[in-house]
Amino acid sequence: MLEDKYRMNLMGELKSILLCTDCTDYSLAAATEAINFARACGTSLTVMHVIEPSRGSKADNKINMAQAHMDEIRDLAVGQNVECKIVIDQAADVHKAIVDESKKIRADIIIMGKHGRSVFERLLMGSVTYKVIAHALCKVLVVPKGAEIKGENILLAVDGSKFSDSAEAEAMNMAAACPFVKKFLVLHAYPHRDRKKEADTLLGEVQARAQGKGLTPEPLAVEDEPYKAIINASFERSTDIIIMGTHGRTGITKLIIGSTAERVISLSRCAVLVTRTL
Repeated sequence: MLEDKYRMNLMGELKSILLCTDCTDYSLAAATEAINFARACGTSLTVMHVIEPSRGSKADNKINMAQAHMDEIRDLAVGQNVECKIVIDQAADVHKAIVDESKKIRADIIIMGKHGRSVFERLLMGSVTYKVIAHALCKVLVVPKGAEIKGENILLAVDGSKFSDSAEAEAMNMAAACPFVKKFLVLHAYPHRDRKKEADTLLGEVQARAQGKGLTPEPLAVEDEPYKAIINASFERSTDIIIMGTHGRTGITKLIIGSTAERVISLSRCAVLVTRTL
């Protein structure tokens, strides 16, 4: 496990953390990371579950099951000396309830798990996670089942837009904060070989800024679709966290086609940190 003295600076200053759970095993890794960060940063943790509206005994059963799950997370948090606030809400728009709560508590980060639905289903219908990423004002950390952030292998995905600037800053701060970093990979995917020179130039600029901070990242230019390049590199390099920005588009086109961030989250076996450019 990453030591607290390094973890406390890994994501920057975290004064308020919002953990969103769906009350399944898919949220356990996210809960573990949220508790670890809250303990290391000496901050309180808000744990939220949103129930879609229903009536009668069905509604009561949902609330009782949610309360039991939340009590388990609270016990885990208390065991780590972390103050934990429980929020159980009922709302038709789950993502909106989460985003509203994040604004209310001024969350610096939202931490979520990833459900085990098929990739096609998630990309076609959209998920709560993707909608939260699209609307949240803070960064969002998605932690798949069984994943662990060790701070050893970091992958930063850049595309040359203003939306990846915040991801670059986040990744460099993370790499500088943790002495256990073994690999700091900076990746840019380009669509055709005639864009290779442009890709190398972009990576060279990022590398120069990193070296100015005392870092020595490995640049990687890949001719492929961005999400494929990112996922393949994360598998091959045993990445424990991917850091990227998002254009934050919303609407039917985004939900049907899916953005690079959505596809990466769908396929990644490691944690994905999506930063925001406001």
